[in-house]
Amino acid sequence: MTLRPMGERALLAEVDDLARVLELHAALAARPPAGIDDLVPAARTVLVVFDPARIAPAAVRRWVLSAAGADRDAVPPGPLVGIPVRYDGADLDETAALLGIRPVELVARHAAAEWTVAFTGFAPGFAYLVSDDWALDVPRLARPRTRVPAGAVGLAGEFAGAYPRETPGGWRLIGTTDAPLFVPDAPEPVLLTPGARVRFVPEPARISAATGGDPAGGGPDATEASSPPGFPSAAHAPEALRILAPGAFATVQDLGRPGRAALGVARSGALDRAALRVANRLVGNAESAAGVEIALGGLRAVAERDTWVAVTGALADLQIDGRAVDAYTPLLLPAGAELSIGVAHAGARFVLAVRGGVAVPESLGSRATDVLASLGPPALRAGDVLHVGEPEGPVPPVDVFPWSVPAATVEVSLAPGPRADWFVPAALRTLGAATWTVSGDADRVGIRLDGPTLARVRHDELPSEGMRPGAIQVPPHGRPVILLADGPVTGGYPVIAVVTDATLDRLAQARPGDRVRFRGA
Repeated sequence: MTLRPMGERALLAEVDDLARVLELHAALAARPPAGIDDLVPAARTVLVVFDPARIAPAAVRRWVLSAAGADRDAVPPGPLVGIPVRYDGADLDETAALLGIRPVELVARHAAAEWTVAFTGFAPGFAYLVSDDWALDVPRLARPRTRVPAGAVGLAGEFAGAYPRETPGGWRLIGTTDAPLFVPDAPEPVLLTPGARVRFVPEPARISAATGGDPAGGGPDATEASSPPGFPSAAHAPEALRILAPGAFATVQDLGRPGRAALGVARSGALDRAALRVANRLVGNAESAAGVEIALGGLRAVAERDTWVAVTGALADLQIDGRAVDAYTPLLLPAGAELSIGVAHAGARFVLAVRGGVAVPESLGSRATDVLASLGPPALRAGDVLHVGEPEGPVPPVDVFPWSVPAATVEVSLAPGPRADWFVPAALRTLGAATWTVSGDADRVGIRLDGPTLARVRHDELPSEGMRPGAIQVPPHGRPVILLADGPVTGGYPVIAVVTDATLDRLAQARPGDRVRFRGA
């Protein structure tokens, strides 16, 4: 086993094959010490995420090494989960022909195998299943679909899997399931967790009623009856602000969902966590309360009642009923008054805190909107009403809170990445010496930087492995991509370095055309 650093808060334990991944992950998950925040199995690695304030990195390494030497027979088998499936997939016949067998034989082999959840990723609840009973290698589609429906059962390479929700995908579809693969509000939201054993149980295709109604009894009006309501709010929470214009892109964010990467769920939450914490403190909220993150400004809102607010983050002209007001200070917005946040002059994201915190239902313990996983409330629209909860304390008597204008050149510090040896020795020097430009491909998922090419010495495929916010992946084009809070929890591009957690928030204020410098490369 090889231990590789993934920044200053995680390490990557690399083993020989997927079977050893399953054994190591099970051994680690059996007795994690205090300070271990997440364990993310992947194709050849287990990512171990820890809090260095609670456990020393050396202690983490000793624990992982001791788990690797544990008795393999001591690891109990995971729970057995039955997945009902109708073998009606669009690619069933073609896949069987590619493998040189009949469709009925492909179905029989798939249903007879006992599968194991090796790891999750790609989307929350999407499980990569492997089986010792399955010796077939299924090629992916040459042209991935832009839309794979929820419940589709597919094959790719050595893996089987089922799509928890509608996404793009290149797997070959052989069936359909109605199993609840991912239910965000359930006590156990993910049905197929790492280590679980899975059996696919064939069921006959259902025949729709001649009227076109749902054979389960929903009827032709079921879709209309279940249409989504307006912007969600917590039950009985008072109204505070009505959105007149949301700006370019505004979402509800708190401090996110840490510790759920093994389920395929990203941390998410505010990109500028410091700005959220300060804004909440200025209106008497707990630092973790939900606020509104606004990209590039342009938000306008009217108070439904007397409401304290605070605006932090980027720089723009702020007004209440046309009167200029200050950022980073508590602002009393009288009932009927309009708050206006202008277009950002510097920086990219604002945080709007409302006294009591934005009250929307929690998904997986957080109110944050995850744009990649479609968790949390939708992006704000004109007409949405923000409800609020109970504040934690009084509004502080603050006249001035020290802050600085976000700079056009963002400087961040680096910690070692696990795959620096995939690059020529000069690549790390280039990473630190160059001044990079933020491209137009910059959002809550990640930032692609324009600049010199980071040359590689290895060009083979990297098996999927755990990722972290701040990880700097380098795709084949050679330009770095920095993963942010909504980024995927696993990925297949080598990580040359990782932005330190202490400086990661600065990237929230990087806008297209701004410059980025790395320190410590």
